[in-house]
Amino acid sequence: MPHHTPLIATIVGGLVLAFIFGALANRLRMPPLVGYLVAGICVGPHTPGFVADANLAQELAEIGVILLMFGVGLHFSLKDLLSVKAIAIPGAIAQIAIATLMGMALAWAMGLGIGTGLIFGLSLSVASTVVLLTALQEWRLVETRRGQIAIGWLIVEDIVMVLALVLIPALSGALGGAGETLSTGALLMTLGITLGKVIAFVAVMLVFGRRLIPWILERIADTGSRELFRLAVLAIALGFALGATYIFGVSFALGAFFAGMILAESELSHRAAEESLPLRDAFAVLFFVSVGMLFDPSILIREPLLVLATLFIIVVGKSLAALVIVRSFKYPLSTALTIAASLAQIGEFSFILATLGISLGLLSSNGRDLILGGAILSILINPLLFVGLERLKPWLKRREEGDAEGGIAPDREDRQAPVLPQHSHAVLVGFGRVGHMAADALRRQNQPFIVIEDHIDSIEILSATGTPAIYGNAAAPGMLDAAHIAGAHYLLIAIPDMLEAGQIIEHALKINPNLHVVAHAQSVAEIEHLEKRGARDVIVGEQEIANCMVAKVSAGAFNRGGH
Repeated sequence: MPHHTPLIATIVGGLVLAFIFGALANRLRMPPLVGYLVAGICVGPHTPGFVADANLAQELAEIGVILLMFGVGLHFSLKDLLSVKAIAIPGAIAQIAIATLMGMALAWAMGLGIGTGLIFGLSLSVASTVVLLTALQEWRLVETRRGQIAIGWLIVEDIVMVLALVLIPALSGALGGAGETLSTGALLMTLGITLGKVIAFVAVMLVFGRRLIPWILERIADTGSRELFRLAVLAIALGFALGATYIFGVSFALGAFFAGMILAESELSHRAAEESLPLRDAFAVLFFVSVGMLFDPSILIREPLLVLATLFIIVVGKSLAALVIVRSFKYPLSTALTIAASLAQIGEFSFILATLGISLGLLSSNGRDLILGGAILSILINPLLFVGLERLKPWLKRREEGDAEGGIAPDREDRQAPVLPQHSHAVLVGFGRVGHMAADALRRQNQPFIVIEDHIDSIEILSATGTPAIYGNAAAPGMLDAAHIAGAHYLLIAIPDMLEAGQIIEHALKINPNLHVVAHAQSVAEIEHLEKRGARDVIVGEQEIANCMVAKVSAGAFNRGGH
């Protein structure tokens, strides 16, 4: 057996180090994304020790991009965007333009060309979906008006970046990168052909893909095979991405995005998202590792002023632009500050744009290192901005009382905050099939309860029925406190993840040692794990069914004996 296995070494080395540094970052209350980038730096050519195969890492990163964009499409909500379109669409476009111009100005000061400046500026203008959603969930802002505006704003940014990924290769020659420099007429013709291919692809996806993708998944779901369903989801994501490139000449990213967006309309979209998540996360990690491999940390010493200037544009420049834009639309200061803090970082699309710029000869390695350095530092700083925002909350509330007299409506968080029970209630974690039945039973018994759920669609259903609910992961800091766990009598765990359930139980019992915890498990090992964490009652679904069956048999035998 050959010992020279660069593919295996790259995958294993990347994932193992990503796990180590990701866990360390999580321990330090930082996004795991920072750890993945650091892992890439460790296996890259700019640091001593093991060096992964950069070419193989880039191939794996392409799969990561496809699955990331598929995930963006799956979570794309036209309804959410339309609800905040009046501010999100013009605001995001204006903010992208301002941030791009600031990046181009810095590139010009470094003596770089317009094409490099455009890539550099666009990379600094778009925030990370992962970082934004994590922050909004942790601070329980997703359900608020400002949280929805921030999400809608990010959707518009993502759409603009998808269009940029399509158009930049066609313009690379004119911008000074790889490719022929075309005359005005030839350039317009090339752009027309490129846009025509995109329109043709979109039309085919909307006409045929809209019918074909759900039909395939429904047929596979009918087989009852989880393996085939998972494989079908991945085949759709990767197959449509590759087909979009070979048939229509558009990017992998656009093909995967549209496949996910069309699948999002299907009733099976949640299951598709869940089934594709493990592989999507794994390749996304490899994507971030491959980005980290490209980063030369010596730039922090060689060009500290340029790194600080880049960080200033990301954290201060575009955030101030967003603040001014939101205030000009007569929104409260708390909304403006939340959106400004949400956008004060960069992530996935920035890395994708930087990688594209390098491949087209539009971005130098120095520019890429500035983008990566700015990303890592801004992601580290971003949680501190939300901490500061939380501490300003009393002052902002007083300030907005004055704003209300001037015709500025307060944020929906203050107007429509759900009335949550605070004593003698039950906290139900999860609103899947088990959680749904548990909620119905609690209602029949007139037992007050609060649901903690991390699927926004379920939250909307609960809100529509007037059921107190909190959006987010119950294991995240502050979530159990928000559900007033200290005054609760019961904690009902209705999620299938044993490790997460154990973490929630331990945290809850530290706050309220007298809590009666009821959980469900799927094996003897899970029962032992949950009981060690403090669960008083652990129910195994299959065992309960078996007991009921045997009870029915016993009852029947007794009745026959009586006759």
